Amino acid sequence: MDILFNSAPGFDQPLAVLKHCHDRIRKQLATLDKLVQHLPGHGADQNARQAAQAVLRYFTLAAPLHHEDEELDLLPTLQACASGEDAFLLSELLPIILRQHEEMATQWQNLERQLQAIADGSAAGLNAADIARFAALYAEHMQIEETQIAPMAQRLFSAQQMQALGAAMQARRGVAA
Repeated sequence: MDILFNSAPGFDQPLAVLKHCHDRIRKQLATLDKLVQHLPGHGADQNARQAAQAVLRYFTLAAPLHHEDEELDLLPTLQACASGEDAFLLSELLPIILRQHEEMATQWQNLERQLQAIADGSAAGLNAADIARFAALYAEHMQIEETQIAPMAQRLFSAQQMQALGAAMQARRGVAA
């Protein structure tokens, strides 16, 4: 029954979907941390391989869609409707967010190679410092979005803009309306 309480929000609540993605990212980052602790004593056993595969799936498939949601829809819509202090804050945050997305992609390429080797059983090492940097970058990024960007969007977006954001996110994932 626990699954009922963990179901994802619908695309009619696009900001809640973005927050749900952040929660999933946090879960995957926790899995990476557990994997770093697990490998020295157990190597690339079945649990390690499964954990590596789950993290690979998430950050290869879902995380890029989340970044596209922000870059292609959320942030441009905010830019179009923000004014005054909101526009100023957005002009400061937007380059930071986009730079973080680029850095996440770069860091992910390194982690992806390490995780793929664990997933296929050819290696049993995961660089803890790489994981820590990746997790810290994501934590900082999600904090900006959850405390600045999402509240601004909640305040500024019309019902039509929210609907358009949700529809774009849904279409990006190939989910039927």
